[in-house]
Amino acid sequence: MAAAHQKIELQAQPRTVIGHKVRHLRAEGLIPAVLYGKGQEALNLQIPDKDFLKVLKQAGESTLVYLNLEGQSYPTIIHDVSRDPLKDNVIHADFYKVRLDEKIKTSIPVVFVGESPAVTELKAIFVRNVNELEVEALPQDLPHEIPVDISGLTKFGDQILAKDIKLPAGVKLMAGEDEIIGTAQEPISEEKLKEELEAPTTDVSAVGEVEKEKKAEDEVEGEEAEAPTAVPPAPGTPPAASAAPVKSGKKEEKK
Repeated sequence: MAAAHQKIELQAQPRTVIGHKVRHLRAEGLIPAVLYGKGQEALNLQIPDKDFLKVLKQAGESTLVYLNLEGQSYPTIIHDVSRDPLKDNVIHADFYKVRLDEKIKTSIPVVFVGESPAVTELKAIFVRNVNELEVEALPQDLPHEIPVDISGLTKFGDQILAKDIKLPAGVKLMAGEDEIIGTAQEPISEEKLKEELEAPTTDVSAVGEVEKEKKAEDEVEGEEAEAPTAVPPAPGTPPAASAAPVKSGKKEEKK
């Protein structure tokens, strides 16, 4: 984990290989990447995979990374990382150039720390409601992760709310104050579980009777539709109301 305000740097090289040929770069231990951002022309890059993985572990996708390219340093955030769906290795990375004087919004991973007496003593179940939280801050103030202490959960039903989270100076949490972050939930007892398992389910025979009644009603409606009627439609009846053809069993006579 990166220490607060530790400067993280990563060396990159210009990339001329594009398209399907980038697989040759990966075979050589290089990750194809791209740098872009507001007012920044998109630049194709290549980065040694070992260096990138080390920085990714330090910074994640929220901490400021200074990308060094041909003698110039770009303040960036690792914006997106693509992985091979089978091997799970990194196959591409996006770097988003940021301005150090403009706040940005991004999601930061939540890490639960400490021990909950409700869990250790009362055998409560800790329910995690979020995995990450959106914050707003200057790029250099963004934390690598948000630690949330659960030691205050002492009894069943205790909750940690967004307003209980302590954030570094300059970092604003975008969640509502009363958003639930975690809960100490009472485990279900064997008796209650047995009750739920023995609770009456839908009566199959009753369902069958309902289906029979519905079928009988459909048959009656069908007979009524086939019976000829001399009663004309009420004045003002829209065409759709009398659009269904009358089934007489005879061919319609041509006029």
